[in-house]
Amino acid sequence: MQQGAMSVAATVLGQRELTDGDIAREQTVLFRLTDRLYRAKAIAEVYDAALDAICDALGSLRASILRFDSQGVMSFVAWRSLSEEYRKAVNGHSPWTRGEHNAEPIYVEDIRCSGESQQLIDTVLAEGIEALAFIPLVSSRELAGKFMVYYPVPHHFTDRERELALTIARQLGFAIERNRAETTAARLSALVESSDDAISATDLEGIITDWNSGAERLYGYSRREIIGRPVISLIPLDRQHEERQILSRIRNGEHVEHFETARLRKDGSLVPISLTVSPIADASGKIVGSSRIARGISERLRAQEQRELLLREMDHRVKNLFAIASTIVNLSASAAETPAALASIVSDRLGALARAHALTMLPSTGHPLQVATSLHALIAAILSPYRRGADERPRFVVNGIDMPVPSAMITPLSLLLNEFATNAAKYGSLSAAAGSVEIACSIRDGAVLIRWREIGGPPPDGTIKEGFGTRLVRAVASQLGRLDRTWDSAGVVIELAIDGQRFSA
Repeated sequence: MQQGAMSVAATVLGQRELTDGDIAREQTVLFRLTDRLYRAKAIAEVYDAALDAICDALGSLRASILRFDSQGVMSFVAWRSLSEEYRKAVNGHSPWTRGEHNAEPIYVEDIRCSGESQQLIDTVLAEGIEALAFIPLVSSRELAGKFMVYYPVPHHFTDRERELALTIARQLGFAIERNRAETTAARLSALVESSDDAISATDLEGIITDWNSGAERLYGYSRREIIGRPVISLIPLDRQHEERQILSRIRNGEHVEHFETARLRKDGSLVPISLTVSPIADASGKIVGSSRIARGISERLRAQEQRELLLREMDHRVKNLFAIASTIVNLSASAAETPAALASIVSDRLGALARAHALTMLPSTGHPLQVATSLHALIAAILSPYRRGADERPRFVVNGIDMPVPSAMITPLSLLLNEFATNAAKYGSLSAAAGSVEIACSIRDGAVLIRWREIGGPPPDGTIKEGFGTRLVRAVASQLGRLDRTWDSAGVVIELAIDGQRFSA
């Protein structure tokens, strides 16, 4: 009892003897801590500054900082003068759980009187520790960890020491939270900056506030050029109603799920995009702006158009092949004396048709077909299914100049010739038993001229049926040169003029 009274008296005396110098020293310690925490670039610097302040302010040579790890275990992250054996022995020991919201400091003035297990008491005493304090580190959302201070003899924690401990804990807690926020922000910033998508942000008035590298690539504007400008400057006039609807929904806290639209690039060209818009809220939950993720879909649209073109081409070819097969059967029937002969003639002509059709296949690799052939040979291969009529007279004749056809030209030229032959077999001279085709090849004004003239077919009506085949002819002919179509009394006359330099390439 007398010893307790003396301890209290000593504490009162200690508090009474707190001098201006002591106060100045404490203020210096706290100022230095605040300054170092502000300047810290890494979490290790935060821990180092805090440990210095704890030891200086609380008069101890030993201290530690522990944080909850990913498994929810309170583990050492920084320390002063603690052995590895001790840290392993007490790692994970904590008076609080991660979800604790009202953690209070715990001051143990003599470990022997703490009520802890004898094993833990023996471990602490073996490290040369007799008094210690648990100070919770609390962020704005949760318990982040604790710091501890140790003394080699029993120690009474004065009100002043407790106040200093809580002040340091608050500073350290704020610094840990700031570091975590900055680390998260840096990681998100790196993710945004490295994204191939165009990511931008606006305020609630639609003024652009953020702009990543993906946006620079997609729209053509640098960050310096675009920040501060209204996002509506990227929107075509006929789509500006979209932005009014987007901002209205964002102000209500709604997300705008991805939809396909178009935006203006810096050079004035339109770029098709898929756009998603989400609200941005501040710490209080108030909506302050919008984030926008745009992805260019030009390649996808081109691929979709290519697929549709190929499907239409396949449909067109299948219909044509059935029509041509029917024509071959009808024209062969009159020349065949027996069913077996008819089957042989039809089989031969269908085989020739298959070989000609192979020349018109679009290469799936995107590279030109490497086939060595001449102009006359190519025309003959395309027309081989119609080589002979019912009276065995030739159905077509090819004359004029002959020359090698470059591999890059085989596919488009085969497509055109096949379309000419198909139309002739369905509607023109090759649909009649006595009909024929004359193909003349020449050079005129630096161009290779292929003149296709049909003779002996049904009376020409001088009209062009606008279907996929017509569009295909027009598209392919525009790649090669110029195509003219006229009609005379005998039938259609087609002239295809191809730049002569393409044959020498």
